[in-house]
Amino acid sequence: MNRWADRILPPALLLLVARLGIASVFFLSGRTKVEGLLTIKDTTYELFRAEYALPLIPPDLAAQLATVSEHLFPILLVLGLFTRPAALALLGMTAVIEIFVYPDAWATHLSWAGLLLPLIARGGGRWSLDAMLWRRAPDLR
Repeated sequence: MNRWADRILPPALLLLVARLGIASVFFLSGRTKVEGLLTIKDTTYELFRAEYALPLIPPDLAAQLATVSEHLFPILLVLGLFTRPAALALLGMTAVIEIFVYPDAWATHLSWAGLLLPLIARGGGRWSLDAMLWRRAPDLR
């Protein structure tokens, strides 16, 4: 049964789906914060001053960091480049959102973690730039 399942659902496919699925969640969230390519909206700054306020980070800095993170890390995941660090960064962001912003949304955040944890544990899989680069540069391992 396991061999059949591995042929139908190879780990590379599962990791690709996890990368694309969670990348879309964060990237689409990032797109709501900007106008044009990367011009942060005034409403984004207002949200971080009020609803998304964090205890240790100034709201304008938090807005900028979140906006850049929600664009950069999903792009890295789609490419499968620096997959583990990108997934770890988004898991950290998920934890901050859960603890400080939307603590009642634990079910949603748990599903995000469910997509991010395999990427942290296993990397981007065979269908990633990480795998291609490691195959070309085995001495860097």
